[in-house]
Amino acid sequence: MTDAPLRLRLDGAALVHNWQALARRSGPAACGAAVKADGYGLGSREVVRRLSEAGCRDFFVANWAEAEAIADVTPAVSVLHGVREEDLAGARRWPQVRPVLNTERQIARWRDSGGGPCDVMVDTGMNRLGVRWDAPGAVFEGLEIETLVSHLACADEDHPMNAEQRVRFAAVAARVPARRYSLANSAGIFLGADYGFDLTRPGLALYGGVPCPAAEGVIRQVVYPEAQVLQRRRMRAGEAAGYNATYVAPADQELAVLNIGYADGYGRGFSDTGTVFAGDIACPVRGRVSMDLLIVDVSAADVVEGDWLTIDYALERAAAASGRSQYELLTGLGRRFDRVWR
Repeated sequence: MTDAPLRLRLDGAALVHNWQALARRSGPAACGAAVKADGYGLGSREVVRRLSEAGCRDFFVANWAEAEAIADVTPAVSVLHGVREEDLAGARRWPQVRPVLNTERQIARWRDSGGGPCDVMVDTGMNRLGVRWDAPGAVFEGLEIETLVSHLACADEDHPMNAEQRVRFAAVAARVPARRYSLANSAGIFLGADYGFDLTRPGLALYGGVPCPAAEGVIRQVVYPEAQVLQRRRMRAGEAAGYNATYVAPADQELAVLNIGYADGYGRGFSDTGTVFAGDIACPVRGRVSMDLLIVDVSAADVVEGDWLTIDYALERAAAASGRSQYELLTGLGRRFDRVWR
């Protein structure tokens, strides 16, 4: 295959470091990993392989197609969106893959098709997926529940709803039998031991996201987008760069045009706010991000056609520059990148 003119340099050691740091923060609770959306854009099979070797035993995906993509390389997978009628045949194919049942209808469907180990989602206040926390106990009867789970709505901020959800979940755990109980996501791990229960389920923080202030200095960057220089050119003072002439040069500048744009997930929010690095030299984005191209100021850098430059993609900083969430920045990275693990 032809090498792509843009690539994701992925730091496997940082990925494992982040999981191990989150596992330590989880205390006595086991630490799993959310690998939905193709491992948050990194490639779920390679993420699963590396985290399994590090000791992770519980993985979470959104749907059955995602489960099928990793079923042969993972010790246990939970499918967060439950089981539809059309999922049943596939759901019985791998004994280590379980549905996370979210509705009474899904519970009945699973029971009627033979039952077996499953997870159940309880909604403790987010009003997204799950059986209500105050549902009668009869809803759960006859289920072989491996893990009873809920999801925190505001774990990334100091919000009274965090404690309210923890209390509600503890009340459900006291009356609904399950082998394990799981509440904390990435940010939830940093709320303290009371939120750990038996199993934590980090996602964003595994991949270099900083979900809350307490995670700063703990989580390492994993994803480094790199793009090749297509052209170096001189822009004269008073000339404009990019669509709609939003940037006008106050003085002569040296520009590099890179093979990356919003079709690759580097969104228009980085227009005139993003940064690219040539080695240690910061090169600001000039003008609007195009679909496939990016213009940066390389006046201070020795850059020629064919060189590789690194996009500033430290997620917390990139989110502030672009106005997009750290989750979007990861999962929006396109298919045109070669993904290169180091």
